Amino acid sequence: MPTITGELRRYFRDRTWTIRPPRDVQELYLKVNRTRALLSQELGREPTVGDVADRLGSTPEAVVDALAAGDAHLPVSLDCPHGDDRSEGSALIDLVADPRGDLDGGEDAIALWQLGAELTDREREVVRLRFQEDLIQREIGERIGCSQMHVSRILGGALARLHATADRLDVAFD
Repeated sequence: MPTITGELRRYFRDRTWTIRPPRDVQELYLKVNRTRALLSQELGREPTVGDVADRLGSTPEAVVDALAAGDAHLPVSLDCPHGDDRSEGSALIDLVADPRGDLDGGEDAIALWQLGAELTDREREVVRLRFQEDLIQREIGERIGCSQMHVSRILGGALARLHATADRLDVAFD
């Protein structure tokens, strides 16, 4: 009987973790859970990490690591609701940052690149300085070596041509 029980425990210890932390962390996680349940009854409140660490003769850092590793034992679905008001319909996936978020503007970037091909190098530089670097016309004129009035004419002509080309190509920006 002890052999079979031991084999079952080993199997569940080694096979049921989605992400497998080191064995000592797994075992500490199980001890932490048992200790938390006992201390909750004894203290009449949720025990702190310090309470659990003192009872187990461990460090608070080791207890925190074990609790963090315990999240890998039975991970929560990203579709499950979160927050105090669970009827709102927001899920954990809403909290996850999208590393591909910059792809949303990909079509706009391609369209801008195609439209930019309609401009001369000087016009493209003026538009870039105005809208990307957010410079005023006087500052742009100082950079490219012309008057503010000339920058105004370049910018006005470039924007008019971009607008006409966008209409012709049926390009719409969000």
